Amino acid sequence: MMNSLKPLQQRIDTFLATFISQYPECKLQQAVSYSLLAGGKRIRPILVYLTGQIFNCPLSKLDEPAAAIEAIHTYSLIHDDLPAMDNDDLRRGKPTCHIQFGEAEAILAGDALQSLAFTLLSESQLIDNQSKINLIMELSKASGLAGMCLGQSLDLQAEHQTISLEQLQQIHCYKTGALIKSAIRLGAITSGDVAKPYYHALDNYAQAIGLAFQIQDDILDITGEQAIMGKPQGSDIMHEKSTYPALIGLDNAIKMTQQLYQQAIASLEQIPYNSRSLRDLASYIINRNS
Repeated sequence: MMNSLKPLQQRIDTFLATFISQYPECKLQQAVSYSLLAGGKRIRPILVYLTGQIFNCPLSKLDEPAAAIEAIHTYSLIHDDLPAMDNDDLRRGKPTCHIQFGEAEAILAGDALQSLAFTLLSESQLIDNQSKINLIMELSKASGLAGMCLGQSLDLQAEHQTISLEQLQQIHCYKTGALIKSAIRLGAITSGDVAKPYYHALDNYAQAIGLAFQIQDDILDITGEQAIMGKPQGSDIMHEKSTYPALIGLDNAIKMTQQLYQQAIASLEQIPYNSRSLRDLASYIINRNS
């Protein structure tokens, strides 16, 4: 993670730890804490913070939306790792939730995290009620049948099959891109009316970095080191998944991330505020090694 983003990474880690500690300790709370506090890049909550900062939104007002999207993301990882889905035994450098706590408890931990996301949004003391409704509508849509869950379903259906590049882009538009776009939307919604004229430019930026993020994941599945990534190398190949390097070649996949970076930067240039932090994050996404 870039040094400039470390304070935001630490902020969301501290906020999540404080929030989850208010619940009585039990096996389910331990399973939720285990996965939620396991580290990770925290790209989605950082996107919430960075977008809000463009429009001078206080970080304290952005804490709940940032935590909510990380709760949804962590729930998705727990469920993705389950034997019925990707059947992975390593996540963020640690045994996956179902390996550590059992399959049933892992399913419940994911379910609980999904509910906690909307608890965070609905109970915020700093966000007005209309904005809360807008935030809940945005995150629920991006998480479910028209977003992340649909993407995961399409991804599972595509295993052991050869699909087109267009189909692959559609899968990742939902599976990865929906929450990336939602993170930026949450930051903009929380910022209020000042951000509304720039939703379209922010959506275009989100679409570009969301796809770039997934392509870089595909690239790292081939070129990355397990010790750095914190998850098994070559899992896409093992599951016979269609990936960008598989469909267009590794070199072309790398070129595609560069093109998407340029698209992201062009979108930011339409916003007459200081968006340097989002520019830097786009650069990090296509150059990261984990």
